[in-house]
Amino acid sequence: MQGNADGSHVWFDPLGLRIEPGQTIRWINLDPGNSHTATAYHPKNFERPLRIPEGAKPWNSDYLLPNESFAVTLTVEGVYDFYCVPHEHAGMVGRIIVGQPGTSPIISSSSQPAGSEPLPESALRAFPPVEEIMRRGIVRPA
Repeated sequence: MQGNADGSHVWFDPLGLRIEPGQTIRWINLDPGNSHTATAYHPKNFERPLRIPEGAKPWNSDYLLPNESFAVTLTVEGVYDFYCVPHEHAGMVGRIIVGQPGTSPIISSSSQPAGSEPLPESALRAFPPVEEIMRRGIVRPA
């Protein structure tokens, strides 16, 4: 979790990552001027659309102050999209692929699940493509 000095730009780094089932992900707030969250897109989190594999446990870090961290172990294979609650509209989102995404429905960067609150366009544009994460293993902000 990072941001520039005046708080006008915030981001996750990396914003795309591929891991194996059972690995633990840790988010650390390295932004000295903002608090952030790492929150799975899931109806249990503020009635957001499901953008993690069915059967996977959703997470919400709550607000992390500078230098605080949060970790989650992901075991279900598939694509996991997450966001920062106060900065979703600024495009602060990320994507983790666990194992092979073919074991769960592929979420396209622009897909909007039916019957749910639509994601902001800025968030949809920020997700790295699944194919790029699979090819590179890690995708950092441009």
